[in-house]
Amino acid sequence: MNGVLADSCVLLDLFTDDPNWADWSEGILEQYSQTNTLYINSIVYTEISIGFNSIEEVERSVTELGIKVLEMPREALFLAGKAFLRYRKNKGNKTSPLPDFFIGAHASVSKFGLITRDSGKYKTYFPQVKLIHPNNS
Repeated sequence: MNGVLADSCVLLDLFTDDPNWADWSEGILEQYSQTNTLYINSIVYTEISIGFNSIEEVERSVTELGIKVLEMPREALFLAGKAFLRYRKNKGNKTSPLPDFFIGAHASVSKFGLITRDSGKYKTYFPQVKLIHPNNS
C-alpha cells in the first residue's frame, strides 16, 4: 500500500477539533503519512468544504496536512454505480449513490487503504479495501 485515502469524517475531526476523535484522527493520519501518500477525492473535498468560508482556507488546510487531491478514475465511478445497485437490492432506501460508494470505489480501484471511522458500508460493499479504523489501528 503506497496510497491511503482519507475519509471526510477523519478530516472533519481535525478541522472541528472533535473532543472524542481529533486525537485519534491526527495520530492515524500522522502514522500513515510516514510511509504512504495521503489522498482525498472530490467527494471528500466537497464534504469537508462545508466547514470553511473560502476555497483558499480548504486548500491551505489540505496542503498543511500534506494531502493530495485526486480525481476519481472512471473505473471507480462505474464500480460505485454497481455497489449502489447491490445496496438497492439489499433494500437500501436511498435513491442516489451515497458518498461512501464513491469513496470506497475509489479506494478499491486505486488499491488504496482507507482511513475512516464509518466502516459499515465499506466493509459490506468494498470488502477488498484495507480499512484503517479505530477498532483495528
